[in-house]
Amino acid sequence: MSRSPALALLEFDSVTAGIVAGDAMAKRAPIDTLIAGTVQPGNYLVMVAGDTASVEEAITAGTAVSGHAILDMVFLPDIHPDLVAAIRGQRVTDAPESLGIVETASVAMTLEAADAGVKGATVRLLEIHMADGLGGKAYLLFGGAVADVEAAVEIGTARVPEDLLVASSVISQLHGEMAENLGGNARFAVLIGREGSDAAR
Repeated sequence: MSRSPALALLEFDSVTAGIVAGDAMAKRAPIDTLIAGTVQPGNYLVMVAGDTASVEEAITAGTAVSGHAILDMVFLPDIHPDLVAAIRGQRVTDAPESLGIVETASVAMTLEAADAGVKGATVRLLEIHMADGLGGKAYLLFGGAVADVEAAVEIGTARVPEDLLVASSVISQLHGEMAENLGGNARFAVLIGREGSDAAR
């Protein structure tokens, strides 16, 4: 995926439809990468990466067989390498001068906002959280100087339809304790367990 210039993600409300679409996409074009699987709340994601023409062909094949099961989709023909790293689970843990947050109702729209924001402003894409543990939602974190983060959030949210934008915000000076929490595991139950373990020592 890191060597592929284009990426697409299709989001389905049916596992069956997602598997059928993923199979059709893989058969239609010589894509470099196909990653597919279930996410909360019972949806199915199919992500493909490769050269632009092949990914476009795969999208055509997937949408042709999926009927009304597609919840959302995104096609990024020139994906930013920071987004590829974030999708692969890499996180930037350095405390930023300011923090930008974009939260969307679909994984596809958070990827869209992330790619647009990191291309359009001098920011770092700190991380992305997708679907699991979020009831199907997703969110991203931008870091950088206040003006740059404000620009990235504005650019990113402009790419998200109003009905799929849950919220966005910019924090100019993130408190140290909040930064420490964000640098750890984002799941509340995990953090509570960690606090309990520390107290027991």
